[in-house]
Amino acid sequence: MRSFNPNIETLLHWLMPVVVLLAIILTAVRLLLTPAFVNIEYRTPNFPPDPYGFTMEERLKWSQIALNYLLNDEDISFLGDLTFEDGSPLYNERELRHMVDVKDLTQIFLWIWRGLLLMLVLLTLWVWRVDWQPAYMRMLHNGGRLTVILIAVLLVGIALSFNAVFTGFHRIFFEGDTWLFLFSDTLIRLFPIRFWRDAFIVIGVFALGSGGLLWWLFGKRLAK
Repeated sequence: MRSFNPNIETLLHWLMPVVVLLAIILTAVRLLLTPAFVNIEYRTPNFPPDPYGFTMEERLKWSQIALNYLLNDEDISFLGDLTFEDGSPLYNERELRHMVDVKDLTQIFLWIWRGLLLMLVLLTLWVWRVDWQPAYMRMLHNGGRLTVILIAVLLVGIALSFNAVFTGFHRIFFEGDTWLFLFSDTLIRLFPIRFWRDAFIVIGVFALGSGGLLWWLFGKRLAK
């Protein structure tokens, strides 16, 4: 194995576990930004019906359009022009402003995710070229371990008080109370708190499994 600048090795030693953690979490987030998750989630046992009258089909229709907005290049009129059958707007101004914020955050997350994946691919190719595999495997092993530890803490927090976790998340990424809505607002009717609790759990389970696999797999290889 070749030796490298010790400063570079030290930087990668501390940076790579964080890169692995973020790449895993954002991969889980990207998987949730698909029609499949919404379709499955609405059909889970005891998922709360909309007390204001949305049918399953209507929820699927409107939620898919909201999801498309987060991923496309359209402006807020993509949602702002939507109406109920009586001609009234589907979303109020407060909801539309929040969706602009959500789209901005989603796009940032997706660019970070793409950058992290590209970094991992290029670094993996470089490592195999220069015969630096043992050190790299140790970094991936440490990344898996860090992911398991932090995600386990998150899942415990969700089990103890999801509302606290959910509120904390929004206070970090959104201003003030811009993310709070009435139960009669469309966003809450489409995405009640149960939806978000399950989404956080799915992200946690995916990350826990992925991190655990890296921890076990590379730990086993390093032990040889």
